[in-house]
Amino acid sequence: MATINRRLDDVFHIGNGVGANRVGGTPGEDEACTLAASWMENAGLEVEVDQRGNIVGRLRGTKPELPEVWTGSHLDSVPSGGRFDGVLGVVAGLEAVSKVGQSERTLGVVVFRDEETGCHGSRWRVQQGSLPGAFVELHVEQGPRLERAGAPLGVVTSVAGIVRCSREFGGRADHAGTTPMDARSDALVSAAEYVLRVREVAAGLEGAVATVGQLEVEPGAANVVPERVELMVDARAPDQRRLDQLVAELGLENAHYVIPPVQLTPTVLREEVERRSLPVVELPSGAGHDAGVLAAAGVESSMLFVRSLGGGASHSPEEHSSDEDIELAVEVLIAALRRLANG
Repeated sequence: MATINRRLDDVFHIGNGVGANRVGGTPGEDEACTLAASWMENAGLEVEVDQRGNIVGRLRGTKPELPEVWTGSHLDSVPSGGRFDGVLGVVAGLEAVSKVGQSERTLGVVVFRDEETGCHGSRWRVQQGSLPGAFVELHVEQGPRLERAGAPLGVVTSVAGIVRCSREFGGRADHAGTTPMDARSDALVSAAEYVLRVREVAAGLEGAVATVGQLEVEPGAANVVPERVELMVDARAPDQRRLDQLVAELGLENAHYVIPPVQLTPTVLREEVERRSLPVVELPSGAGHDAGVLAAAGVESSMLFVRSLGGGASHSPEEHSSDEDIELAVEVLIAALRRLANG
């Protein structure tokens, strides 16, 4: 764990401000990627940097003609992000590949660029058609479910589909001090009722979530009854049936941003967790990940979650996972990569 913790710290301290500050496309992300490439070179891997800036460090196999097996994640962060998000998958992947050693298939440690704003690096790689035969991503859970279950690890079954759609509500602008309450047409009141409906629908559909995180009110003055409100709904579900139900019940048919849900391949990870007599918790990922992008492109992709402590805080400096849980995750990752690379 000493090497993993040191590297987590080295990346965390890149950038300025509280928490992790390596937004995609900034010098902070560039510096982190340069550092990771140096670690790969020092480990004896062949380092490739593609035109999008993605990095792949390869340990050539004895049968290099076979499809490659990759592990890794991303190094960019949200502003004031956490220590583990993305970075753990890279440093743990490098540790695991070094422990597995030469195998039949070529092993690769990958750093995908600019994941936080839409998995741009992995999507570019998919467009180029330059992909591995299998991909395993280790990632912190970024939520409270494993902590609530008392389980150190989770096997991810799917990456949720996402629909984002704007909704507009109209009313009539009136004087806030002189217009009687029963004479008002308040757009914000209508929008507020809809926001409660969003919460109600998602809460009644297992595994689904929906959020209103953006709201524009016009005219936007404290002494004027709102005439117009536009809000943005982010709705997510682990399979197409439930995503379709969210769309229908919330009137999101005109969504401008749609990512279909994608199923992952959890078998090898599940078996390795079982072999260690650990509780097997299978769960969907509500957040998007590079593994989902690759799975949608036909790559055999799997994800292992590490328990997030402190209520599952993430995208925040409060993000935390224990050394013990990380050690278990690396052990499972090593075993899974060994099986995939020699199977």
